[in-house]
Amino acid sequence: MPSTNRDAREQKRRISSMEAKRSLREQQAKRRKRDNVAAAVAIVAVVVLAVVLQLTVFSHNPTADQTAAVQAPLDSSPSPSAPASAGATSSAAQTNSPGVPPASAAAGKTFTGSLSLNGAPMGVEIDGTKAPQAAAVFKSLADEGFFKGLSCHRLTDANNFGVLQCGSKAGDGAGDPAYQWGPVENSPADGKYPAGTIAVARGSSTYSNGTQFFIVYKDTVLPQTDGGYTIMGKVTSGLDVVQKIAAAGITGGSTDGAPVTPVTIDSFTLK
Repeated sequence: MPSTNRDAREQKRRISSMEAKRSLREQQAKRRKRDNVAAAVAIVAVVVLAVVLQLTVFSHNPTADQTAAVQAPLDSSPSPSAPASAGATSSAAQTNSPGVPPASAAAGKTFTGSLSLNGAPMGVEIDGTKAPQAAAVFKSLADEGFFKGLSCHRLTDANNFGVLQCGSKAGDGAGDPAYQWGPVENSPADGKYPAGTIAVARGSSTYSNGTQFFIVYKDTVLPQTDGGYTIMGKVTSGLDVVQKIAAAGITGGSTDGAPVTPVTIDSFTLK
């Protein structure tokens, strides 16, 4: 009888142990299932978030959304072969930003001075008779020393398209949305900008001029969509300074991009 009782107790113990192990395995299986479900939900959430970000953030067109902040077409964004639409112009504010000097400050006046790039000076003339608003703006900026230390961030060298663009405060073609003005003045009807021309870069609106300008170093033809670009003056001496910069080439061997030779504005003075 004692042996029988011991066998019974042992069998009962084994059965209890087996049931405990089975219960543990079931609990572990349930836990793994819950963990898998939680992981799956997290993955779905991440995917949904990524899709939402794709649709709400990356679908925006930076150039279209920041027309006021970017000097285009003559900047690091669209090229003159893809000018802004007339619709963008008609919807833009036709007013100047606070702080932009009135055209009357330069009307009927001609300013002469010097623009120095990488230590090499060029003689310049800004015509307030033909472009009084542009002349007033650039005379004011020059007097403030705004251009000192800024760069010429863009160079083009294509058939009928050779310009050096300068004056972006950020140095990358972005303009200052708090400093925009218009209208376009003295724009050639035939789109021809002779070598030596100094003109104003702008965005898609005729009131999106800013602080950027471009120097034409070889005869250039630009589309006149939405009025073209303001010719505010000319280089009177030293155009070879820009031509030498152009001869050094464009980064990456492109026809439109950053010049191989970094260009810094040492000074821009007008009297």
